[in-house]
Amino acid sequence: MKKSLVLIFVSVLCLVLTPLTPAQKKSSTSQKSQKSETSDDERPKKEVYTGTIVNMSGRSASVGFTLTLEAKTSDEEALRYLNVLATQGQDEFLDTIRKNNLGFIAATGQTRRDLLVVREHMIEGQRRIIAAFERWQGFWEVRGGYRSNDYPFSIIEIVFDQKGKGSGTFIGLAQVRMKKDKKTEKLNLEIENFGSFPAKVMGVIRRGK
Repeated sequence: MKKSLVLIFVSVLCLVLTPLTPAQKKSSTSQKSQKSETSDDERPKKEVYTGTIVNMSGRSASVGFTLTLEAKTSDEEALRYLNVLATQGQDEFLDTIRKNNLGFIAATGQTRRDLLVVREHMIEGQRRIIAAFERWQGFWEVRGGYRSNDYPFSIIEIVFDQKGKGSGTFIGLAQVRMKKDKKTEKLNLEIENFGSFPAKVMGVIRRGK
């Protein structure tokens, strides 16, 4: 199966690995203080979305899913995770985030998976959500020691339009690593997809309020 490289830049996980400046540290401390004083009514509420993942490689196939968001990964946490990935590799990175529970994703015919990383950004006025989780694996795959075991993540990206309807991409088998840009000398997050093309995410709508 031919691999394709999917590079997702700065808006995903603070891809340029840089230390926090004194101003950023002060801002982070201030935000933590404000968060501790926030009432339960003001805290982010659970969001539930439904949609369809459409595989465009070979014969077209689709599966429905439900995505439940309960929390998000902060800039500070993202930077710490990237530091682990850059210095200790993918296995240690997975161990670091494995116990996170920021919500979950459930797909037809599959057990639900906890969301390990959830990032949100506004791009050109549109809301963009990216979530990563430990992918679904069959017993035969684990036991067989296939090369696909080196691709432990699934990543879903959803971009919402002005009416709140979403679409995006889904990488079913993903491998992550930090790679230095030869020109800028900066470390960027490189996401490798084990497959020809990412699947499409379509028809995403929010359920309830």
